[in-house]
Amino acid sequence: MQLTLRVIGIGPGNPRQITLEAIDALGDVDAFLVLDKGDDKESLGAMRRDILTRYAPDGHRVIEVVDPPRDRDPADYDAEVRRWHAARASIFTDVLTTEVPDGGVAAFLVWGDPALYDSTLRIVDDLAEHSGLSLVVEVIPGVTSASALTAAHRIAANRIGEPVHITTGRRLGDTPRGADANQIVMLDGSLAFRRTAEPDDHIWWGAYVGTDEQILISGRVADVAERIVAARAEARERVGWIMDIYLLRKG
Repeated sequence: MQLTLRVIGIGPGNPRQITLEAIDALGDVDAFLVLDKGDDKESLGAMRRDILTRYAPDGHRVIEVVDPPRDRDPADYDAEVRRWHAARASIFTDVLTTEVPDGGVAAFLVWGDPALYDSTLRIVDDLAEHSGLSLVVEVIPGVTSASALTAAHRIAANRIGEPVHITTGRRLGDTPRGADANQIVMLDGSLAFRRTAEPDDHIWWGAYVGTDEQILISGRVADVAERIVAARAEARERVGWIMDIYLLRKG
């Protein structure tokens, strides 16, 4: 059984930030594969449906798959993530085998860009290796949350000649000296900058960047840290979930 499997970057949420290449890639998909992450992500689902309504052909098919459970605070983080990805790959193997015709096209829609802190390409690699399916994999890049953040704040990600380091909140404290001039930090539920940044460091923070819910705060860490904490907590309570990102720059 041979299938084309597309991994399509759809940007951080604004349907106008989808590329023309991504719109073209939506045109002949037999089934869009979606992970159902629960009711608290309903507004995420609504944004995805809006994108498909705008750009996918009439009568397009969406197959929702319940996301397998994951330990959010494991003793071995890497091992738990690998186990979780394998469970996802197993579920999608079953769906592709039973729900997509031989020679058909299936697609994953990925928030932001598939290459930046997203697990879909690793799951696709697992599928290609273990599913027994003959897969032609196509990857369509998308606008990243990092570029949406800097555009929303109207700033460059780096000062002249300086590097940019992209990391997670979990690893922020591990950034080596010399790489920490400009750090874009993702997946930071604990707002680790409060523990690692100096008071005079500058932060540009954003939540739901590019969407109607967008929230932006910037300034010296000493001046805006508590505002960010409060805004994040309020938004998560009101919306039910949060996607945020920030640029942290040495003072």
